[in-house]
Amino acid sequence: MRIVHEAIAGTLESSDVMVTVLPPPGRQAEESPGRQAEVSPEEPETLDVIVTSAVMAQFGHQIRAVVDEVLAALEVTAGQVVVDDKGALDWAIRARLQAALLRACDADPDWAALAEARA
Repeated sequence: MRIVHEAIAGTLESSDVMVTVLPPPGRQAEESPGRQAEVSPEEPETLDVIVTSAVMAQFGHQIRAVVDEVLAALEVTAGQVVVDDKGALDWAIRARLQAALLRACDADPDWAALAEARA
């Protein structure tokens, strides 16, 4: 899945999570609808994941595992993902991340990959 623009899902309410997804640096300014950005081979694209949580000490490893599972299932390899957790359960983190990614890619969802990400 290729992130083409910024997207947000969720809220900062208690027991929820806000997920912000951004394209790789430089891609936002270079892309316009119907046109793909050119990325030079000497600048490899990276995937940066930032997780903050009020319960990071207790559940940080589980939150990160859920985020990594969804990103792997949807084959996200470049961009920035910011997860601001306020005590959300796994299913909410998974749903918010999927929603933000689908909004950011402007593509038809791969429903099989989404089903695998729930497992």
